[in-house]
Amino acid sequence: MGQFFETIPEQGMKWILSQKMFWVGTAPLSGSGHVNVSPKGGCYFGLLDNKTFWYMDLSGSGNETISHLYEPGNGRICVMFNAFEGPPRIVRLWGHGRVLELNTPIFNDFVNKHDVNTIPGCRSIIVVDIHQVGGSCGFSVPFFEFKEFRTQLNEFNAKKAERFEQGKSTESFEKYWAFKNAKSMDGLPGLEIARKTAKEENIAPMKKMVGPLATDQYRPATRFTLFHLILVAFFTALTTAWFMVSLWPVLYRSLVR
Repeated sequence: MGQFFETIPEQGMKWILSQKMFWVGTAPLSGSGHVNVSPKGGCYFGLLDNKTFWYMDLSGSGNETISHLYEPGNGRICVMFNAFEGPPRIVRLWGHGRVLELNTPIFNDFVNKHDVNTIPGCRSIIVVDIHQVGGSCGFSVPFFEFKEFRTQLNEFNAKKAERFEQGKSTESFEKYWAFKNAKSMDGLPGLEIARKTAKEENIAPMKKMVGPLATDQYRPATRFTLFHLILVAFFTALTTAWFMVSLWPVLYRSLVR
């Protein structure tokens, strides 16, 4: 049944690298925010060691994972694999995620150091620093036979890049990201390059929520910070001083009697 480790066992590493898809789960800090689960397919992931996982983040209409990892004080992430063939198995990797955006020095260093073959439409690399690994039975997961990877996304991105190289400026990935990846559905900031391009090109981010619960502004979680503690200490001292000043005449008269 369930087993837990601080790092990925060697046998688990081999199994993970043989998988064809996985899921990524993240959430904002605020309880009013929305949990996100993203399926990832293809061969665009790897392990640097038994406690560091990475995957290539490809362009899409959503950017919830990136926004949640960028949120100050957040960065929580869970990566889940499960077996569709062979013995039943589920493996979860819990950790802290880092976003390496395309064409930044940290992105380029990672790609060069680990010989990553990037493809058109890649917008970042997500690195997960693992602090807990969990294995469970997976007895209820059905069997599925793998046929082939879908190619639509790669073809779409490749054609988009080709049209941009031919001079069609509207096909810029930066403009696409500015419209679709500058904010999360809760209003959290998204890709930095998307926000920068949106500001420079005056591109309004798309509205990602509809209905009465839709919001244009993120409502951060209510948390006590150092500022709140200082504020409480200040008002406590102020109240104490006022109390002492108010009672001092009474205390003085009682002492001199």
